[in-house]
Parts: sequence; C-alpha cells; structure tokens
Amino acid sequence: MSENSPEVAALRIGKVRGVTLTKWQRVWGERFASPLAVSDVADAEQLVGLRDGSLDMCFVRLPIDREGLHAIPLYEEQMVAWVSKEHPISAVDDVRLADLEDEQVITELNAAATDLVLGGAVLVVPMSIARGASRRDLTYRPIIDAEPAPVALAWRMDDENACLEDFIGVVRGRTVNSSRTTQNGPTSPARGSAENDRGKPTRTSANRASSRNGRPSTTKRKRRGR
Repeated sequence: MSENSPEVAALRIGKVRGVTLTKWQRVWGERFASPLAVSDVADAEQLVGLRDGSLDMCFVRLPIDREGLHAIPLYEEQMVAWVSKEHPISAVDDVRLADLEDEQVITELNAAATDLVLGGAVLVVPMSIARGASRRDLTYRPIIDAEPAPVALAWRMDDENACLEDFIGVVRGRTVNSSRTTQNGPTSPARGSAENDRGKPTRTSANRASSRNGRPSTTKRKRRGR
C-alpha cells in the first residue's frame, strides 16, 4: 500500500469458542482489501461487543436476545459428554441424557472445569469445543438425544457498514460472480436479505461436515474394549 493510499478499516469479527473461520478468512482475503480482525469471545459475553460497538459481527450460539440484532442461523453442533478416560462413560460409544441423571454435570468450560472433569464430573459442551481442547487424559461421547447447539452470525440492525453483506456472502458460499461486493462493485444493503433469512438455518459446508462426522449412530450403544 502506498503512502498516499487511504487506510482500509478492518471488519471486526467475534466468535465463540469452537467456531473456526479459517476457510472464510482465506476467501475474504482473496476477494477484499479490508482485513478481518477476529477475536474470541466467551459464550456468556457473546453479545457484549455487538451492543457496545466494539464488534461489527459475531458468531454466536443460539438462543440469544435478538432485540436490535439480525441473526442468520448457520449450522448445528452435536452436544457431547466430555469425561476423564477413567470415567465409565468412556467405555461406551454414546450416551443419552438419562445416563447423566446421577452424574455431576457442568456446562461451562472455565479454568476449573478440567479439574472437575478429572475428578469425575461430566462436562456437556458442543463437539467442536471438546475437539479443539482435546487432551490425552480426557475423551468425549455424543449425547444422542440432546438438543443440538445452533451457531449463528449476528450483527446490529442499525449498523450501516456496507461490508457486512460481503462477509455474509462469503459465509454463505456465494461465488465472486454471485456476490454483491462493496469493494468491487455496487452493493445492495445487507438489511433486506438478512431479514428474509432470520430463523432459516442454512446448510453450509461446515454443517454437512458436521453431519457426516459429528452425528452419532442411533443404534444400540456398544461397550468399548479396554
């Protein structure tokens, strides 16, 4: 960039733990001049950056308080029981919610969670979190009758940043020819298309991969050999 070139503002993207943006970041970099500034956010604070204006968009886990926000559901994640390898659950292929009734169940991954799990607790989280923070002394099993964890892309209704539509196009898999881009040509406002998509989950490549790799069989559970 020359000294006389205007500085291009970054599109500020937040994401909850477990969401991977690698492919979308690559496609964005190939098509657009403005950089992406990606930051991790805690599930409990996933809307803070949108509310205070420090983030333009955020990948969140539903449900959320949608007041003043657009949200496009993208895909759903399998919930798993994350346990010590010494826990009886590690001996089966999958579990049901009824199997956890007598267990110490925790649902928040924090600094104390690992110690609790090693002590015999069961941590219930989306599969991507267990995969991303895998350890040799821990393992996870799908909970076959648990409600899945939906992931959505959210942004403020009053945000007039024209690059939002471009990023939505990248996430939804639009090609260069089909995408309305602000940096390469005219762009229609993001408001209309997003409003029509609210509440309609999109089967993206990430979702298809999750369905192939993350969905457990509903057949009878089998004990694993020691």
